[in-house]
Amino acid sequence: MAKLPVISISKNALTNSGTLAVLVASDLKIPAIAASLDKNGQLKRAIKVAKFEGKIASCVDVMVPEGGLDRILLIGCGEPSKATETDWLKVGGKIFSAAGKAAKVTIVTEAASDKNKISTEAIALVAAGAKLSAYQFDDYKTKSDNGKPVTMKIALGADEPTATKRNWQRMSGVTDGVLLARQLVNEPANVLGPVEFARKAQGLKSLGVKVQVLGDAEMKKLGMHALLGVAVGSEKPARMAIMQWDGGKKGEKPLAFIGKGVVFDTGGISIKPAGNMEDMKGDMGGAAAVTGLMHALASRKAKANVVGIIGLVENMPDGKAQRPGDIVTSMSKQTIEIINTDAEGRLVLADALWYCQKRFKPKFMINLATLTGAILVALGKTHAGIFSNNDELADNLFKAGQTTGERVWRLPLDPDYDKLIDSKNADMKNTGGRYAGSIAAGQFLQRFVNDVPWVHIDVAGTAMGSPQNEFNRSWGSGYGVRLLDRLVSDFYE
Repeated sequence: MAKLPVISISKNALTNSGTLAVLVASDLKIPAIAASLDKNGQLKRAIKVAKFEGKIASCVDVMVPEGGLDRILLIGCGEPSKATETDWLKVGGKIFSAAGKAAKVTIVTEAASDKNKISTEAIALVAAGAKLSAYQFDDYKTKSDNGKPVTMKIALGADEPTATKRNWQRMSGVTDGVLLARQLVNEPANVLGPVEFARKAQGLKSLGVKVQVLGDAEMKKLGMHALLGVAVGSEKPARMAIMQWDGGKKGEKPLAFIGKGVVFDTGGISIKPAGNMEDMKGDMGGAAAVTGLMHALASRKAKANVVGIIGLVENMPDGKAQRPGDIVTSMSKQTIEIINTDAEGRLVLADALWYCQKRFKPKFMINLATLTGAILVALGKTHAGIFSNNDELADNLFKAGQTTGERVWRLPLDPDYDKLIDSKNADMKNTGGRYAGSIAAGQFLQRFVNDVPWVHIDVAGTAMGSPQNEFNRSWGSGYGVRLLDRLVSDFYE
């Protein structure tokens, strides 16, 4: 992982060395602290020549200005009162990338007018955007493309440093959760198998998370033959990690998040085409998001009881692997005819969802999975698809997505679609054919949730290979951590 910046927050102060980044609103008024450096009108001339309009994350770079500074970056922040969480993250990301290899960056957040005052929450998001932008997956490069790495020190000036530090403490934990999820998705499957992934989950114990790991024998005893059936073709044993954060009232029903953790998916006997199969190291994006979320909640001491469950398997072709036409019995005792061994994630989730509700009696269950290519056809890479049996929960999740920019869009569940997965030979089959592939997968999962309020999030288009931006330069995006943290904080704490 690339070196992350060291971030500090203090009262707005002038600096005379390194890089100075100044946030400039769309009215183009320069804050007094920066205007004092512009004795010869360099900044005003630069704004005019660059046709700078103060748009979100736009930048004017003034090299070697007077006064000992290496450069001054004028960073647009639009109309601060209208800027979104995503906008502020983009501003922070732009500052980091524009600063290049600078060892010292000072960010001025002082407003040029009361109208454009920047909130303490926004300043914390700017810091988060810089930290997220710094992340690169370069662990296995023996030679750096950029020379010797530099640890950037970022000093944020704030009118209210105490409140800003409080907001940054919260955002820093969430940011670390996103980075953990990114790292897990990016790791190759020869390094991160089910056992190793479970060990990463156990690392959350240092934050006060209770972690239990179930092995093959324990899951077999529980009757998890749907999950175990996916893993039988691999030399790597299956695991299930159960993470508990008890930050709410004693005895209060927990919120439950369940993640698909297929550390590599060949498709099994229904093997995938060779082209781009390497991307299937990211087929555990749902489990990565749940693990990152638990890190975020524990780091910020969330006032809620939360359970995170991840089913960890590898789907490989082998003489022992399950075949199309096999019938397996899930933990729920419902039988499943395997039509396509590449529809394996729903088998993992079926047992994980059943185990979750039977053991924890949760307030709700939300599962995340890189489940279907069909969701990319429907929604592309800008929204994750959601399916739900509960309007209130689905609406709350939609609102959290609008706030964080990790957007979701609801697709239907309906008895007519349910018929797609009826089987002549078992209680159901694991795929419904060519049409409505994402919906059929949702209908399948719904058979394992009973009356528990539930949402299925298909993150196949957003957890990996999603569009990059100012605060994400990574193939593994960490999608879902900020979304679900916001859902918990806004509606359930």
